[in-house]
Amino acid sequence: MNTSSNHRRILLAVTGLSPQIVTETLHALATREPNPWVPDEVHLISTTKGAENARLQLLSDQPGWFHRLRADYHLPAIDFPESQIHIIRRRDGSLLDDIRDDADNELAADFICDTVRTLTRQPHSELHASIAGGRKTMGFYLGYAMSLYGRPQDRLSHVLVSDPFETQKDFFYPTPVTRVIHDQRTGLALDCKNARIWLGDIPFVRLRENLPHDLIEGRARYSQAVAEVQKALPPIGLTLEPAHRQIILGGEPVELTPIEFAHYWVFAERAAKGLPGQHWSNAAFMDAVLKKLSRLINPHGAAYEETETAYRKRYDQENFDPIKSKINKKITRALGRRGEPYKLATASKQPGTPYRATHITLPPDVIHIDATRPRGETA
Repeated sequence: MNTSSNHRRILLAVTGLSPQIVTETLHALATREPNPWVPDEVHLISTTKGAENARLQLLSDQPGWFHRLRADYHLPAIDFPESQIHIIRRRDGSLLDDIRDDADNELAADFICDTVRTLTRQPHSELHASIAGGRKTMGFYLGYAMSLYGRPQDRLSHVLVSDPFETQKDFFYPTPVTRVIHDQRTGLALDCKNARIWLGDIPFVRLRENLPHDLIEGRARYSQAVAEVQKALPPIGLTLEPAHRQIILGGEPVELTPIEFAHYWVFAERAAKGLPGQHWSNAAFMDAVLKKLSRLINPHGAAYEETETAYRKRYDQENFDPIKSKINKKITRALGRRGEPYKLATASKQPGTPYRATHITLPPDVIHIDATRPRGETA
């Protein structure tokens, strides 16, 4: 069945306690038309709990769902020994039993990144990675690792299973003949033959060419690889041009409405001075926004007076949140993932209060506010 490429085909997945992702993805790939894709080898990344569950459910003599799938669909031999279920390790070599905190997430990121790097080092290989299994952070790190190390022939996907089979612990793949299981919620009998699986290909940006040779050939932490890619991107820099109600993000212009610009201006000015963020409930914040707005539009005009009256009467979360959201959406639309440092972010709780301030996380030295007089300001 592997007729479209001379590359050695490798299927990689991250799994938690549901190893069904392997058989579901393999079924979807092997039966898709017009170009079925059967791997030569399979690799999993998991924790100790997930690895043991995968070993027992997929590779044991009973139930052995991986072997049963191969037999049901007459698939060729696939290299999938227990040694290719890779367990995330701590720095001291001990095995990780679950992902619970930031330290565990960092370990998972490094391990996934290094596994993808290793599998893509083989010059005549073709890697297909599935992000459907495991904890959400594991899927994210696998997707990002594919961006860092993926080559033109490599692919990324997510598998979807029809309802109600998606939530059934006894479902592993659509069988070619009737196989009855019982719905966990209703107790009703279900025929696995009637299940449907869809495989969604996920386009991703390939950044491998931006990595130095040493990071491709040698072991590297996830954070190191990301830092190296960042160096190849346009330098971080924020310029505010009140005269044009425009912010320049790493060289990319984004135009805001006057009220959006006034809000962003307040946070950018605080960041430029090295001051902490502010919460919308702070009366000084609303005053600062109105002061900035009066410099952007005619402070004696109807538009300004209506806004000032409304804000003085009531300024709360219903005013602030939509403006913050619109600003961040415009930044995302213009820069995508590169826009994250420029967004209005939520800070940690302020000591002694239930509030989480809003701020811009950029360092002061990359923020410049143009002194040119805005349109609405007179000499």
